Amino acid sequence: MKAIWNNQVIAESDQTVVVENNHYFPKTAIKQEFFKESDKTTGCPWKGKASYYTLEVDGEKNQDAAWYYPDPKNAAKEIQDHVAFWKGVEVTK
Repeated sequence: MKAIWNNQVIAESDQTVVVENNHYFPKTAIKQEFFKESDKTTGCPWKGKASYYTLEVDGEKNQDAAWYYPDPKNAAKEIQDHVAFWKGVEVTK
């Protein structure tokens, strides 16, 4: 699977985990140079507290377009150290 934004592959892996129709990419599969930590957090009753990244590609920013669970609850342990996308990021084979 590939995650593409602004015509740039920002993550690529054959080992994604699908939860609630979102592909979670291993953190080792993301291209760190495009990811900037964000202050945004949200909560999920069964996954826990999510943290976000802002994407920056070729001078364009996509605020809070990637999220991850630094310490997921037991029900979501399979997505620990994984990152998912939204806000126009295309996930494709």
